[in-house]
Amino acid sequence: MTQTADTPPRRGDAAALRLSAGLAAMGALHFAVPRPFDAIIPESLPGTPRAWTHLSGIAEIAVAAAVANPSTRRLGALAAAGLFAAVFPANIKMARDWKDKPKPLRLAVQARLPLQVPLVVWALWVARKADA
Repeated sequence: MTQTADTPPRRGDAAALRLSAGLAAMGALHFAVPRPFDAIIPESLPGTPRAWTHLSGIAEIAVAAAVANPSTRRLGALAAAGLFAAVFPANIKMARDWKDKPKPLRLAVQARLPLQVPLVVWALWVARKADA
C-alpha cells in the first residue's frame, strides 16, 4: 500500500524515518569527516580506503533515501539490514586497532560491536512494517 496525502501514516513510519535519518547522517559524515572511516577499512579490500569510505557513504545515503520513501521502504530496510551486517568487519577492525588506546575509549569501541544486532533487528522490523 502506497501512502498518499489522503491516507493516514502506517505503523512504523516514525521508526522508518528515524532509521533513514541515522543512515543519511552517517553517510554524510563519510564525506564531511572521512579520515576516521578510512582508518577502519579492512586492508584485505582492494582499492584505497578513501574509495571504500566514499562508496559506503553513498550506499548509506542511497539506503536512507529508499527507507524514507514508503514505496521503496521494504527493500531499503532490507538493504539497511545487509549494510549493518556488511560494516561489522570494520567495527571489529576498529576494536582491534584501538587495543592500545586508553581503557574508556577501548570499552566504548567494544561496546559498539553488539549494537549492530539491534540495528539489524530495527531494519528488519521496518521492512516488516512496510508490508503491513
